[in-house]
Amino acid sequence: MRFKADEIASVIQAEIETYESQIDVREVGRVLEVGDGIARVYGLSGVMAGEMVEFPGGVAGVAFNLEENSVGIIILGDYLKINEGDEVRSTGQLLSVPVGDAVIGRVVDGLGNPIDGKGPIVTSERRPVETIAPGVSERQPVREPLQTGIKAIDAMTPIGRGQRELIIGDRKTGKTAIALDAILNQKNTGVKCFYVAIGQQDAKIAGVVEALRKNGAMDYTTVIISGASAPAPVQYVAPYAGTAMAEYFLWKGEHALVVYDDLSKQAQAYRQLSLLMRRPPGREAYPGDVFYCHSRLLERACKLSEKLGGGSITSLPIIETLEGEVSAYIPTNVISITDGQIYLQPDLFFAGQRPAMNVGISVSRVGGAAQIKAMKKVAGGLRLDLASFRELEAFAQLGTDLDAATQSKLDRGYRMQELLKQGQYSPMDVIDEVLSIYAGTRGHLDKIPRTDVADWEKGFLTFIRDQKPEIRKKLVDTQDLELDKTTNRNPELEAAIGEYQAQYAAKKKS
Repeated sequence: MRFKADEIASVIQAEIETYESQIDVREVGRVLEVGDGIARVYGLSGVMAGEMVEFPGGVAGVAFNLEENSVGIIILGDYLKINEGDEVRSTGQLLSVPVGDAVIGRVVDGLGNPIDGKGPIVTSERRPVETIAPGVSERQPVREPLQTGIKAIDAMTPIGRGQRELIIGDRKTGKTAIALDAILNQKNTGVKCFYVAIGQQDAKIAGVVEALRKNGAMDYTTVIISGASAPAPVQYVAPYAGTAMAEYFLWKGEHALVVYDDLSKQAQAYRQLSLLMRRPPGREAYPGDVFYCHSRLLERACKLSEKLGGGSITSLPIIETLEGEVSAYIPTNVISITDGQIYLQPDLFFAGQRPAMNVGISVSRVGGAAQIKAMKKVAGGLRLDLASFRELEAFAQLGTDLDAATQSKLDRGYRMQELLKQGQYSPMDVIDEVLSIYAGTRGHLDKIPRTDVADWEKGFLTFIRDQKPEIRKKLVDTQDLELDKTTNRNPELEAAIGEYQAQYAAKKKS
């Protein structure tokens, strides 16, 4: 057999042209010590802060502390699989999570891995967990309302798209309930919701997921779980991962709502990691940069300028206080970062006032800018009226005789309290809220027994829907309520309420 030189030459030339270097150059280090979710590694001299590293068995870690002779790494997985002397490789990548429509409706862990048994998340898009928040010039003021469906909040501490509103209170005062109702109320609004559970009991998280599924909210919600049994590094990373998923929709010009339940657990996880890494402790043993830990997270919530698409991320961080201690380190930090807070008081909660919102301490720094015109007109003096009612109520308990004007103020206050009560998983349409609050603030409930207020309200809203649809339609179309300048009342609505009062009285008699 004879070889053809030209054939051999062409094969060699083709091989040379298609030759690619397959040399994989990576920096490799060795584990010096490992335990409690962290590892100290020697030899990764070129690794960068926040860079991902890989341990044997596919366990990932993130460079957390860059020291002179070693690197402190937080382990995002089972640290019991890692042994002293194991090889560690740098990856040259930042920690990222899958994003896009594929994550909507899924339950994932703190690193974006699915844990709902519905198979892998099929998406080619990923976003880094940590990104720099948009600057001042890239934002616009918060003006668009985000309705929670909770009368007390939408009327007195309104939340706008792009706002950060803190929900704060002791354990078991209904913090999660408010956040869940806000998520349920986003149905058919196009707002994508992200519920990040940090350090919560697995049984409680299962209940939350079931409630979302039962009420049809999982169609537009992603649940990111980093429960009490998750390692501290994953609890620390989970809120950033949830925000990264929401940012995908922000930059597409869409709207997202992120609930962090709760950030006090994240701060504790961060404190644990920092102390293990021998970072110097500060107040309450938290590291000095725990404020930055929360501020760089919450500053990512914003309303982008129209030039950048006008998308928004609204944040509802939750903070748990101990014995109502609002002036503790983490609560004061987060209060100073956010645009207002909803303070839930145990006394009110146990007295049956749900949501147990303390009107005096709760505030929204966006205010009326995040309300529709009709709500602004009917709920304008509600906060002050309720605050003065609370003072009068305390005064009345002394047993002194009250004049008629004071007594009528008290009577109205009690009825407004009843009107603002709302059960869980029953968010209201904003137009229904306006109608209810109008009736209460204009004194139409003053002669109704306190125990019948909820029944009256339910009947009144049904009456408007069935018998006076034109009033409701006008409110829906204009989002405004025309008030007479002298009486501060709406003649059409007054006539409708008068008609309903007669029907209600006849019904009661029969």
